[in-house]
Amino acid sequence: MPVSATDDEALFVLTAAMLTPAQFPGVLADDYPAACAELGLDPVDDGYGLVFGQDGTGARWTVAISDTALVACALAAWDCGLEYDLSPDERSVVAALPGWPLPVAVAAPGVPDPHDPPETEGGPPLSPPDTTTWGPAQRRLGADEIALRWRIWREQLEAGGESEASDEADGSGGADALPETGAPDGADQESTAPEPAGQKPADQETAGQKTAEKKPEEPSGEETGANGIHPGVRRALQAAQEYLRTPPPPGRIRSTAAGEGVRTLRVDGEDWSLVARTDDIAFVLLDEEPGEVLPVGRGPELPGLLEALEKLAVRPA
Repeated sequence: MPVSATDDEALFVLTAAMLTPAQFPGVLADDYPAACAELGLDPVDDGYGLVFGQDGTGARWTVAISDTALVACALAAWDCGLEYDLSPDERSVVAALPGWPLPVAVAAPGVPDPHDPPETEGGPPLSPPDTTTWGPAQRRLGADEIALRWRIWREQLEAGGESEASDEADGSGGADALPETGAPDGADQESTAPEPAGQKPADQETAGQKTAEKKPEEPSGEETGANGIHPGVRRALQAAQEYLRTPPPPGRIRSTAAGEGVRTLRVDGEDWSLVARTDDIAFVLLDEEPGEVLPVGRGPELPGLLEALEKLAVRPA
């Protein structure tokens, strides 16, 4: 059921995403306020739901709504393979923005192919960040993928023979390569929205979604430094430690449930991302190391750091 994008055009909903301090498309920015700024929205505490669709001419539109519960219900239903009629009340519409800030692989049936609407007074239409080459957006996508499929990445590390070393010292035990992929097909990699008109969901590929065939290798002394820790990893850990003294903007530290008493942490900095389980090791991705995933062993310091970060983290409602 379409909702109104403008006074005389209807929006055919394709998919959606959350934009809250605890859940936002990581491809956009390192934290919630910065993600809101990318869309020209105020970073309100309750956040927004983002609805992506096309109008009757096929033009791309992003509609930000205040009814986050509605979008959360739709995403949960779609994740379970269920149909859900995402039809926001027009009174909940905060902004109708031309373009899509994320790649969306599906299109509304019976309308022209997706295209940007004519440029408006507000500026050019939104467009997805460039993820064809390694950079901050690709790095965050890779970290999101590891958080989503932690077990696969952890087992791959163990298969490479690094698990014992990772428990012995707090350092970078090796590097694993993320595959080189283009932009993701879905608007939100943690949810799979159904195709319109009863079609099957489109295949979605995100940065890091296909596990690398290359097994972890022992980093050289030149890569890790004399103390065995990659200098970029050390810098990232020090920056994370600084968050305990100077809390960062909302969303830079996020936490999701990963089992009884276990949480998955996602922590971001200006040029690094960290993914960790509170009862296990961590993985670090760096802008300076294209496609590489650097493990950080438990050691004596990591558990305390993760516990302290968890206390600062924002959680989904």
